[in-house]
Amino acid sequence: MSTFPNDIIVQAEAIIRDFTSAGLMVSTAESCTGGLIAGALTEVSGSSSVVDRGFVTYTNTAKMEMLGVQEETLIRFGAVSEETARQMVHGALFRSRAAIAVAVTGVAGPGGGSVEKPVGLVHLAAKSRSGGLIHWKMLYGDIGRGEVRLATVRTALGMIQELAQP
Repeated sequence: MSTFPNDIIVQAEAIIRDFTSAGLMVSTAESCTGGLIAGALTEVSGSSSVVDRGFVTYTNTAKMEMLGVQEETLIRFGAVSEETARQMVHGALFRSRAAIAVAVTGVAGPGGGSVEKPVGLVHLAAKSRSGGLIHWKMLYGDIGRGEVRLATVRTALGMIQELAQP
């Protein structure tokens, strides 16, 4: 029995299958999801040939130390920003053997939101070694902490799949 909803497992299975056949690896950099993206991928048998590593960087210090996010970026734009997500994904990609990396940073709630950065705001970035880079700003709304995190996992897995398309 999986700890994830079936639709997430189906997405993860497709990534593991496709990446295995292509000989590709993936890495994750996670803040608000706390490792759930890597967890969803590793729920699938055979994932050890695809998942290189996951970075759980919940604090700003961890983002700087583990992923190379610039302190100036965090001061100027904040942890929950496009700029931070882009630096996180760059760090995850180039501190791993992955062909594609995904990064997420957001406000899962129920607290911590503001007018500028409401609960349910998540910035996601995915990057490939071949140069592809995508960023999505998601406004899931105040749908509950668990639902924001699961919605973010779904979106992140979709970004991995999109970036892996030839």
